[in-house]
Order: sequence, then C-alpha cells, then structure tokens
Amino acid sequence: MEIPQAVERIIDTLETAGFEAYAVGGCVRDTLLGRTPEDWDITTSARPEQVKALFRRTIDTGIQHGTVTVLENRQGYEVTTYRIDGEYEDGRHPKSVEFTANLTEDLKRRDFTINAMAYSHKTGIVDEFGGMEDLKRGIIRCVGRAEDRFTEDALRILRAIRFSAQLGFDIEEETMAAVRQIAPNLVHVSKERIQVELTKLLKSPHPQRMSLVFETGIAAYVSDHFAEAGDPGMEGSGGSSRPRNFLTPEFSPEKAVRWAAFLRRLDGGKTEQILKELKLDNDTISRAKLLVSWWNRPLPPDKYEVRKAMSAMDAQMFDSLLEFRCASGTDTPEETETLKALAEEIRRDGDCISLKTLAVTGRDLIAAGEKPGPQIGERLARMLDEVLKNPEHNTKEYLLRF
Repeated sequence: MEIPQAVERIIDTLETAGFEAYAVGGCVRDTLLGRTPEDWDITTSARPEQVKALFRRTIDTGIQHGTVTVLENRQGYEVTTYRIDGEYEDGRHPKSVEFTANLTEDLKRRDFTINAMAYSHKTGIVDEFGGMEDLKRGIIRCVGRAEDRFTEDALRILRAIRFSAQLGFDIEEETMAAVRQIAPNLVHVSKERIQVELTKLLKSPHPQRMSLVFETGIAAYVSDHFAEAGDPGMEGSGGSSRPRNFLTPEFSPEKAVRWAAFLRRLDGGKTEQILKELKLDNDTISRAKLLVSWWNRPLPPDKYEVRKAMSAMDAQMFDSLLEFRCASGTDTPEETETLKALAEEIRRDGDCISLKTLAVTGRDLIAAGEKPGPQIGERLARMLDEVLKNPEHNTKEYLLRF
C-alpha cells in the first residue's frame, strides 16, 4: 500500500521510539478500494504525552480520548492511542476510555469490518475481523455483534446505510436486522450529526439508497417531519413507507441540489421546515427551497417568462434550475437547450432582470413626489415587470412617466 510521505514519517518516528503505529480505518479501506482517502488517521501504542514529546508541532484535539493532531507540512494528522471504550451511557459516546497496548482491542471497538483494518510498511495489513473479505464481497458488516455496536453508538445505524450508498455495498443480513431493531435509539443523536450522514448519502453515487432509511423504519426518528418525505401509499418491509421521490445520480451532487431532488414532491414550505429541523445552513436551505418551488412550474420558451424566472434568483441558481428540471424529467434535453439559449441571449443583451439594474430607484420616486412607504416597493415591482416584458423601457424617463 502507498501512503503519504507525511504519514510514513509519523509512523517511522513512533516506531523508531519503540512504539507500534499504523494507518487505520477509512484510509486503509479507501486505499484498498483504489479510492483517494479524505484523510489519514494513525493509531499507536504511545500515550498522548509520549506522542507530543516526539513531534515539534501538535494540537490537543481530543486528548481525553487519546487523540493528538500532529502537524506536518501545514496539514494535520490525528494520532490516537490504542484504547478500549468504556460503557456507552447515552447511546452515542463512551463514558470513559482506557488506553491499551493491544492493537486488536482497539480495532474490535470500531463499527464495521471494512473500517477495522490497520496498515504499516513494517507489519503489512492487520485484518482481525475479515474486512478484506468483506471488501471483496461488497458487504457492510459490523465488528462483533451488530446489536452491541449500534447500541453503543446509534449514529452507526445511519453510517451503515451511508457506506452502502457511497461504496455500492450490500448490508449484511444480521447487520440490517440490527438496524431495524435499534433504529429508535437515533433519538440520542444530534440533528447535525444525522444531517451530515444523510447529506453524504444523498451526494453519493447511489442516492436512491435513501429508500433504506424508510424501509428500515429509521425515518420516523430522523426529525419531526422527515417521514413526510415518504409515500404512505407504498409499503416497505415492516410496514414503513418508502420515499416517493426516486433519486438518481443524474442530479448534480451539489448538496442543495440533492436535498431538493429528494424533497421535490413536497412544497417549498415543508422543504424549509425539514431542512431547518436537520440544522442545514441557511444558504443550502434557501437554494433547495427555490429549486423545489420552481422545478415543476410551467416555463415556456418565452423571453418574458425566462426573464421573470431569472429575476427570482441569481444566475448560477437559474442554470442549476434548468439542469434540475431536465434531470427531474420536467423538461426534455431539447427544451432545456432552448431555455439555456434564451437565457444566454438575455445576458448577452444586458436585459434588466433585477431591481439592482432598474433605471429608477426608490430615491428617484421620492424625488419625483412619491411619499415614502410600502407603495414605493409596489411601484418598483410593477416597473420591473414592465421592463421584464419590454427591456427597451428601462430608462428613467420612460419609467417615471410609467
């Protein structure tokens, strides 16, 4: 296995000092799958204070749990001491951790077999739980008893489905049974962490696996209104509903687009409510709500109608909307190309499509004798609509007469 030079240096430094050290977890899994790891984690027999003594620049990122971040070439690498997790009292975090000198004890506390492998050039791959075989078979399987792993940390329930979507793997039978059984424990998990897993699932190559969230009964525990994204008319296993929105990879993997694709059969208000419950950022909520509100509206190949749609959003959002409508089947590829061409003409001609480029401002109206108040905004809106119909009317002289 090839590993980054910085990771090699960290492992070599620890081994030279007499400690064990390995790359561990997702970076090993992804490298074996031929994927580029997002980050590299290192596990070691050295205690946190011993790690800090060996490296010039470190950050105490989670020292109570044995994690020190080592900085190499302005990049951080988490180095964590082998540990045994204590009792999980809140269904999410261990009450305490105990450091150990045994790598196997550290690996057995991890969630899935494919994430419980370690590697160093000195030792090679350490695979105590059949992770290599599960990678070959395309299987998501818990380390040890699935009920125990999910009871310890309920977020692992969603992680199983997320990894299934990202890797295109099947969830092993006993692991899937435990997902259904332990699903109610998701009430112990913060909405932010749930949202992160669901977003990764939606942005994956297999977003349609969101259906598993409904078929397993998880949806009811995601947020107050999330289950409304399913269709009660379609029964899944266990009597739970499936999502009525078939997701496909044709939608752009942008976060707002995938959320909008999933929620598009709901109205904009319900979309906003669900995404706020899941603590998404305001920009994503706004963009997703706009796509949901506009994806199925009539949008004929008429310059006035296109200008009107463009005036409701920024240029990038309008382009995203056209792609979204095409992926949803609202417009054919030919219709999409026609709308794109009209939008390009409108931009090239410099047509006014917003109050920012309207030739008249509120101050101009007041200077012309209009009293300040809400009627100013109403008059400007009527003027903008006139200019959207007739771009040549965007002059101060014409609009003040208008």
